[in-house]
This record gives sequence, C-alpha cells and structure tokens, in this order.
Amino acid sequence: MIVLAVVCAVLGAASNAVGTAFQRKAASSVSRGGGFRLLAALVRRPAWLIGIAGVMGAAAFQALALVNGPMALVQPLFILELPFALLVAAPLMHRRLPAKGWWAVGAVVTGLAVVLAAAAPAGTRNQAAMVRWVPVLVLLPGAMAAAVVLARPARSPLLRAAALATAAAIGNALTAALMKSATGRLADAGLPAFLTTWQTYGFALVGICAVLLLENSLQAGSLAASQPALTIGDATMSLVLGVVLFSEHIRTGWWILPEVAGALLIVWGVVRLTRVVPHLIELAH
Repeated sequence: MIVLAVVCAVLGAASNAVGTAFQRKAASSVSRGGGFRLLAALVRRPAWLIGIAGVMGAAAFQALALVNGPMALVQPLFILELPFALLVAAPLMHRRLPAKGWWAVGAVVTGLAVVLAAAAPAGTRNQAAMVRWVPVLVLLPGAMAAAVVLARPARSPLLRAAALATAAAIGNALTAALMKSATGRLADAGLPAFLTTWQTYGFALVGICAVLLLENSLQAGSLAASQPALTIGDATMSLVLGVVLFSEHIRTGWWILPEVAGALLIVWGVVRLTRVVPHLIELAH
C-alpha cells in the first residue's frame, strides 16, 4: 500500500508538471484574448489537450495516493512537481537548464528524500471524527482569510506574493485532507457515498479557492517570494493535518535533526531555482 501510494504520488507530480507545461506551451502559441474565443483557440491545440490530460491524470493519481498512504507522506512528494516541471518545460520551450539549476534540482530531491526517510510517516486512516474536523475547518480558512487581508494592495509586492502563496498552500493542504476523506468513502462504500459526503464538495470548493489564490500570488510579486511559501507551506501543513486529523505518525527525538536539515536543503533548492531559472518556472505554472 505504501509503495503504491509513493508511486502514485510521484506519477501525480510528474503528470501535473507535464500538464501545466503543455498548457503554457499552448497558451503561448495563441493570440491574446479571453473568454470563449481563447478557449476555442486552445482546444484546437494538441499541446493544450495533452496539458488537460496531464492535469486530470494528476488529480486521479493524487486521489489514489491519498487513499493508499498517509497524507504526511503523499503530499510532500508533490514537491517533486517543481523539478519535474522544469525538466519538461526546458526542452518544450527550447531552452537549456543551466548547471546551477541542476544542482538546485538535486538539492530539492535529496532534501525531500532525507526528510521522508527521517520522518518515516505512517498511518492507515482515511476518516477523521467531526470533533477533529471542526477546529481545522475554523482555523485554516481563518488563516487563509488573514493572509489575504495581510496581502492588501498597500503592502509591498514581496509581502503580498508570500502571503497569498501561503494562503494557497494552506488551501492545497486542506483540499488534500478533504480529498483523502472523500476518496476513502469512495473506496469503502462506492460512488453513492462519495457523492453524498460533505468532504467531496468541500475539497472542490477549497480547491477552487486555492487555485485563485495561487494565480493572484503569481501576479502580485516575485516567484522568489511565492514559490518557497507555496512549496514548503503545502508540505508542512499537509504533514500537520495528517497527524491532527488522521492520527498519522512521524519520528521525533533526534530524528528531528535530519528532518530539519532536509527541509533546509529543500528551501535552498527551491529558492535557488526561482533565481536561476525564473522564466522556466513561470512557464511551468
């Protein structure tokens, strides 16, 4: 089950990277515009159709991963989407990834491996009692709203981008928790149970909000501010939700030292990527 969850999570990260890269490729090949005219132009582009298939595949792989493994393991693996996206976008956009970019990719992958090996997330639950859901559903949307207020137009672009990306990261983690519960119902009781559980509509709503927050973050300021907050925030909050909601376990004690070291390596790699290859990262989002 754990192996299946890991494989599905990695495939999900790769699929989403392919999807977003091809969607950006398609969008760059059509004239500026909006609404149905833009959509009509995009649907005639094979690259856009490949992109949509990639995004849909990513959602399916994520659902399979979450229902078969602990959230504290699955969601951090989606950090791999960033290096995957760069590896796809570089040849797709006829650009080369510089040597410093390869070192940064290596740092992200190595740091993630160290964190997960040290933490060893474990857990088998897909459902949580309502008494656990209530504080989560109060505190996390409240934190997202506070981040949006903090990102008011009068603030600096750097702060606005970081605050909105943090809100998006919290939204992504909450979406994953709700999806885990909803897909668990699907696996246990079938489609009728999936369609009648509140978590199904919850993850759809929160997911849309997270996407909107991410788009606003990318427009507000530098990727050097938004990408680390998004990448690290999502993984950290997902780990917390896995423990709080689904009673998942991670190793503590002296294991915290390599966990912190791995996390710092991830942060360094992500920040480095945003500075070394910013144009490719923009194309990958």
